[in-house]
Amino acid sequence: MPTFNQLVRKGRQQSTYKSNSPALQYGLNTLKNKETDLASPQKRGVCTAVRTATPKKPNSALRKIARVRLTNGYEVTAY
Repeated sequence: MPTFNQLVRKGRQQSTYKSNSPALQYGLNTLKNKETDLASPQKRGVCTAVRTATPKKPNSALRKIARVRLTNGYEVTAY
C-alpha cells in the first residue's frame, strides 16, 4: 500500500489493455501499404499450411490446424 506522499510524487499507472486477438484489431490500406485502426470480427485469409498438432496436457487428440495469411498481412494459426 503506497503512502500518500508516494502517490503525490508518482501517482498510479493505468493498466494497459492487451487484446486476445491482435490480428483482428488492424486492417491494411493496400494503396498506401499502411496499417489502419479498422477492427473487424472476422478476416479473410489464405491457408499456407494444414497439419495436425497435439494439445497440451492433460488433453489428447490430433487437432487439425491451419496456418493462415490474413489480408492485413498477419500470419496466424487457425483451427
